[in-house]
Amino acid sequence: MRRLLFLTGLIFFLQGCVKETSWALQDELPGSLIVDAIITDEVKTHQITLSYPVSELNQAPKPVTGAGVLISNEDSTWQLTEYPPVSGKYCTPSSFFASLQKNYTLLISIGGKVFTAKTTMNSGSLFGELKCSRNEDNNLYHVDWVANAFSAEKAAMWELLIDWSMVPGYEQLDSVDNHARMLFYTLPTLDVSEVFAPMMEAVNFPAGTIINERRYSLTPQHAEFIREMLLETNWAGGLFTVAPANVGTNLSKGAFGYFGACAVTELSVTVAE
Repeated sequence: MRRLLFLTGLIFFLQGCVKETSWALQDELPGSLIVDAIITDEVKTHQITLSYPVSELNQAPKPVTGAGVLISNEDSTWQLTEYPPVSGKYCTPSSFFASLQKNYTLLISIGGKVFTAKTTMNSGSLFGELKCSRNEDNNLYHVDWVANAFSAEKAAMWELLIDWSMVPGYEQLDSVDNHARMLFYTLPTLDVSEVFAPMMEAVNFPAGTIINERRYSLTPQHAEFIREMLLETNWAGGLFTVAPANVGTNLSKGAFGYFGACAVTELSVTVAE
């Protein structure tokens, strides 16, 4: 009886020690810049996106407009143009492409501050096509295998552009309902957080779908950036996770993200019955 009274009194005592506190949270990171910048060996208009950090999940980022953006190597300098205007998207000339054995520098000037980053490019590599399997419940298909998740020597990012808008019965759907984009990674590490990562949403598509498979070569530094990003996003929340931390970057102080150069190889696959 005495023990019951003691425990009851302890509970009331602990409840009396609880005090509501309102913390003043910082809505944004002053002076910080988010950079999404990948250039490739493809001859095309390349795009670099600049934005400010967000304070809430799924919040649309505010674009950084009016910046001066330059890319240079040992031989040339390219000035990027913001297009569309006031979009935070900065475009190279359409004749631009990155080359092996060149050192590329990104320079961003905004509000009297200058941010820089340097990168190189690894060579591309040929690859075997992905594998698809048919679902038993609805006769649609899904991507079953793209590439091995681990490679000590050849790190890569895999982009799948999936299009079934020409398949009969799907032509009139909105683009979000007959197109999909998926990313996979081959990294020089194999983490337990990756092995036991949370399940991702499956993408199902009919026979006749065209899949454009693109392989982006990654330098060791770029692969490490992606690994850290995945540990904080796709691989977080599973059976094994890591303590949250800032993702590394090759940008100078005050900027986050990564400036990378990738060689691209690709092939096209049509999903057959």
